[in-house]
Amino acid sequence: MEIETEIRLAIRDAVNRPSRKPFHWGGLAGYQQLEGIAQALHRVPPKTDTAYLQRLAMQVDRALERNRVLAQDVAEAHTWLGRIADCLRYPPSSFPTADQPGPPLTGDQVQHEMEELLQQFHPDLKRQPAQAALYHTWRRVWKTCGVDLLPCYDIPGVPPDNLKLEALFGRLRCHQRRISGRKSTRPLRDFGQYQVLFDAQSEADLLEQLQQVSQADYQVYRRRLAKAEEPRQQLYRLHRDPAGTARRLVDQHATRRAELARIATQPSGHTN
Repeated sequence: MEIETEIRLAIRDAVNRPSRKPFHWGGLAGYQQLEGIAQALHRVPPKTDTAYLQRLAMQVDRALERNRVLAQDVAEAHTWLGRIADCLRYPPSSFPTADQPGPPLTGDQVQHEMEELLQQFHPDLKRQPAQAALYHTWRRVWKTCGVDLLPCYDIPGVPPDNLKLEALFGRLRCHQRRISGRKSTRPLRDFGQYQVLFDAQSEADLLEQLQQVSQADYQVYRRRLAKAEEPRQQLYRLHRDPAGTARRLVDQHATRRAELARIATQPSGHTN
């Protein structure tokens, strides 16, 4: 009876594991644990003194069969999660850069690989609930957060991890306040993720780092940054001064109409 009690405890542990949907018990780990118990019970010879274990094996088999399709669905979703992590090279400790041959990894490369992976994933959205949940969440998260994630592959020192990012930029803000003596950290925030490259110990050091960038390169990237910031700045102006912002837009539209009308009335072949 002591051995039978041990088997019952093993089954109870499998079905009482802390769980999340779609299982009501044990999750995938509990299902796999129950499979191992079933394999062991099937080795018991059919004798009179093993009748209890035989009945126990039947109950375990029934539970496994009832949840087999769902377990396969969850296992396949877990496999795809592993492929997503591999595409993102996460965790970084599993992908040391020193061991990677060829050119360094870039954000464009990760984006291309992720888009290909998304195209390959086509679960049955009606009959595979776990994979369907992954399908919708994966696309939503990549669409909303993917652009903000990619710079971590282009900028040395930026970790691909939300918690580590918060800690890193928190230290950067404290560092900037220390060297500037001012509460505001707006000047460096304008550089976005690239502010991590500025590790100056004083404002003079920071100026020296900024001056190392050529004027031509600065103008190119400054225009690119300004273009990327336009939507956010427009919303900021709209929230602060709705009437004034709308009035400026209407004035710009009128100016543009007048310019187009002037061009349309010019005779063909006329040059300024």
